[in-house]
Amino acid sequence: MHVPDGFINAPVSVAAGVVAAGAVAVSLRGARRELDERIAPLAGLVAAFIFAVQMLNFPVAAGTSGHLLGGALAAILVGPYTGVLCVSVVLLMQGILFADGGLTALGVNITVMAVVTTVVGYAVFRGLVKVLPRKRRSVTFSAFVAAALSVPAAAFAFTLVYAVGGTTDVPIGRVLTAMVGVHVLIGLGEAAITAFTVGAVIAVRPDLVHGARGLRQKLRLRVGGELVDAAPDPEPEPAPARSRRTRTVWLTGLAASLVLAGVVSFYASASPDGLEKVAADKGFDAKAEEHTAADSPLADYGVEGITDGRLSGGLAGVIGVGLTVVAGTGVFWAVRRRRTDEDVTAASVTTPSASV
Repeated sequence: MHVPDGFINAPVSVAAGVVAAGAVAVSLRGARRELDERIAPLAGLVAAFIFAVQMLNFPVAAGTSGHLLGGALAAILVGPYTGVLCVSVVLLMQGILFADGGLTALGVNITVMAVVTTVVGYAVFRGLVKVLPRKRRSVTFSAFVAAALSVPAAAFAFTLVYAVGGTTDVPIGRVLTAMVGVHVLIGLGEAAITAFTVGAVIAVRPDLVHGARGLRQKLRLRVGGELVDAAPDPEPEPAPARSRRTRTVWLTGLAASLVLAGVVSFYASASPDGLEKVAADKGFDAKAEEHTAADSPLADYGVEGITDGRLSGGLAGVIGVGLTVVAGTGVFWAVRRRRTDEDVTAASVTTPSASV
């Protein structure tokens, strides 16, 4: 659903840029509370994983494909504020380096693909986990539904933006019907990927899933016909062991991202995605402008000068994953450091100084 330059006029693009900048600013502040010692090491990896999976277009209808948007997935794994930043980092890398998504439309893309999907996805997720039984399967199911609904919500949001700032005179009702219709199907693919990923992380490290925190219940056993509290949990896992397990999850996730982007992406569907298909069918694709970064050595997810398509695309994917994890980790490290500095400052203010 990457919006190219030329689809949205300049005033609305600027307004969307202001909205996106405000959302990112709020998210930077909110992420300070989310990026604790468990989440901070994984946030950059989540961004890289979303980048990798977005390269895997899957067929959804005749001549149409879709790909992960990732807002719901990021929000559930690392929190809604950090989730907005994860997807924003991905969109920035794609726009600047890979000529995917217009630079003048970056505000539109962040608003639609990062903010809307994250807010809608996380709101649906939290609503479901509050009413469903407090079990891991409930978290996975809630992730599925949240992701499925976040995609048509993004399609609806794009249609609203196009209704206000579209550069062609197209019946908006037809655009809305086509956009939401095809993105309902894409949402099912997004839901499957999101539920599988969340379920996989919960299976090995449930404490690393932001959306699954606070769902544990005290275990009760039936003894002599009466329910009694079970013995308390043993001592918490030592920090070195927990650190090793986190490192294992991180390395496994990075390896999976590299394989998906470097190898599996070659087998992705070549059909246009939902927005491209609707734009072609409704006739507003003619307004798309050549990307400012069209001469980038990584444009269109290929490496300039390498003629072998499989090698070129795979290498571009690996480079993209590497750059995204570095950029994302840098951003989240800086946010985490700011939180640590603020905590130290607050502690020094509240702790009374010793008298001499």
